[in-house]
Amino acid sequence: MLWGLTALLALQLAGEVVVRFFHWPVPGPVMGLVFALALFLPLGRVPKPVEEAGGTLLRHLSLLFVPAGVGVVAHWERLQQSWLVLGVVLLVSTLLGLAVSAWVFERLAGGEDAL
Repeated sequence: MLWGLTALLALQLAGEVVVRFFHWPVPGPVMGLVFALALFLPLGRVPKPVEEAGGTLLRHLSLLFVPAGVGVVAHWERLQQSWLVLGVVLLVSTLLGLAVSAWVFERLAGGEDAL
């Protein structure tokens, strides 16, 4: 398990280093996942230690939401004061994200008016 966790963190670190070095607008962990894909795809499988570490992280994924919950509780007054603005921003950003995702999917799937 320790080797698998070390491998996952090393891939994330490599992603962070590459993204910061080239000033790419991609999160480092996402680039780390691309590196993992490039590394594990030729193998045809995920190594057992990495699979075990990833499975353990996924089983305890809900713990990663605790800091966000603490932030909501800590800033409750501010959230109550700005609920309308936050609601509008969340709604607009969600709709915009869905629209852009649908547009990109349509283009990549070879829709009628694909580029």
